Amino acid sequence: MRTRKRFGQHFLHDPAVIARIVAAIAARSDEALVEIGPGPGTLTGALLEAAGTLDVVEIDRDLAAALQTRYGGDARFQLHIGDALQMDYTALAHERGRPLRMVGNLPYNISTPLLFQLLTYRAVIRDLCFMLQKEVVDRIVAQPGSKSYGRLGVMLAPLCSATRLFDVGPGAFRPPPRVWSSVVLLRMQSAPPAWAQLPEYARIVAAAFGQRRKTLRNALAGLLDVGQIAACGIDPTARAETLTPEQFGALAKAAASVLH
Repeated sequence: MRTRKRFGQHFLHDPAVIARIVAAIAARSDEALVEIGPGPGTLTGALLEAAGTLDVVEIDRDLAAALQTRYGGDARFQLHIGDALQMDYTALAHERGRPLRMVGNLPYNISTPLLFQLLTYRAVIRDLCFMLQKEVVDRIVAQPGSKSYGRLGVMLAPLCSATRLFDVGPGAFRPPPRVWSSVVLLRMQSAPPAWAQLPEYARIVAAAFGQRRKTLRNALAGLLDVGQIAACGIDPTARAETLTPEQFGALAKAAASVLH
């Protein structure tokens, strides 16, 4: 199968890896699955056998045509040709009458933007099971103080629980990528903390990690002063990678009170 570099395509072909993904999802016949970037459909068939419905989103029209030929005769299968970043998942969930379960071997070049986009649909999404670049999963599951801890993990932590399921070597793909991959399961929190939904939370986290070497007093200048940071019980000379999501939440609430 021909690949296009602009879509970041690396097609999963290893049957053992496919079986492990399907087993991890453990889909039931009354559930609605959405596969992002199915490519030639090697995972698609296995998902279709387990799902109540399977919507697939594919941007490559040639691949989409092949998928429609292969699976279009199954009433449970629905093809969406287009960009996964542009999909209205709320409308799709309402059409299916149930929360969505997202799965896919994501192209590396859209993985982080897509994760942030899907978080805005968390009210209609039950969970996400994605194959991502191992380095990205390292960042998602990282703990404060570790080298991989940063903006992505801090933004995801209060909104979903993250579990690394297993790592996958380059040989499982065609063409093989230059890096290892990992499968991660993200379960949406039913009641995320209020501070995680403040616009100031994203602003504080982005500013704090914008220049990792800076202390909070310098990184957050213009948002909070030294006294306001200290009033949250946080050392203004600390650096972003030492703070927990809850501490960022305290800073976000402080910033919200100042700005409003």
